[in-house]
Amino acid sequence: MKRFYKVHELGTDFVLFDGRNDPETDWNALSARVCDRHTGIGAKGALILLPSDVADVRMRRINADGTDAQSYGDGIRALARFAFETGMVHGTAVSVEAGADILKTRVLLKDSHVERVRFDLGMPLLDAKDIPIKAESRALNLPLTAGGRTFTVSSVRVGAPHTVVFIDALSEADVLQYGPLIERDPLFLEGTNVDFIEILGLDRIKLRTWERGTGYTPACAEGACAAVVAAVLGGKLGRNAEVELARGTLDVAWSAADNHVYLTGPAEIVFSGLWND
Repeated sequence: MKRFYKVHELGTDFVLFDGRNDPETDWNALSARVCDRHTGIGAKGALILLPSDVADVRMRRINADGTDAQSYGDGIRALARFAFETGMVHGTAVSVEAGADILKTRVLLKDSHVERVRFDLGMPLLDAKDIPIKAESRALNLPLTAGGRTFTVSSVRVGAPHTVVFIDALSEADVLQYGPLIERDPLFLEGTNVDFIEILGLDRIKLRTWERGTGYTPACAEGACAAVVAAVLGGKLGRNAEVELARGTLDVAWSAADNHVYLTGPAEIVFSGLWND
């Protein structure tokens, strides 16, 4: 039996395992079983907390189909909160080894309780070759036609490739209809996550994301950051913005001082149990 923790970040849910003393487990196979919403616990993916020689902890994020995730923006806030509340770190700063990177987070307290977690996503990549996309230099304010409708889009890389679609009046129907078409457009050499945004003001946007290979997701941290970067570059938004999602809000700041994007948002540990396997 293995102890698990069900966690979520504004509805994007994971099953978290503390694997520091469990080197023999096939985490990919186990993740596929536990994430099944009909026969398992049900989740978008699994978070495996492991020991690290270079950071406070190490994180593996595994998709619901058992494959390793290629980006780490989602799930890290929940893992940082878990590490803090279980006494794995001293102080509110939590460094996380993820892939080849050391990611920096900070737990924010209110009345000695965790209220939100701040995460440094580093510098966004803007050159077309880094996304990658078939475009000259930067892929900003490009026309793209999908399903007979022409959109204005901008592509950036924040962890994974993201394409931001500007919509005058955003609805979930737009996401479901046009998300998969844009994701697979031949313009994007590795496919793309698709972030539909409606500008609500100079400091607020509404966001819905179609995630590459996954589909509609209620809250995408990297998508929120990509949307703010693209909107700032398009002159539509200030560098500090509130991002309205389906189940709450995230605060995103694109720092002019170091060019890093910082995201602050909630992370909840919902319940724990034992997996009989």
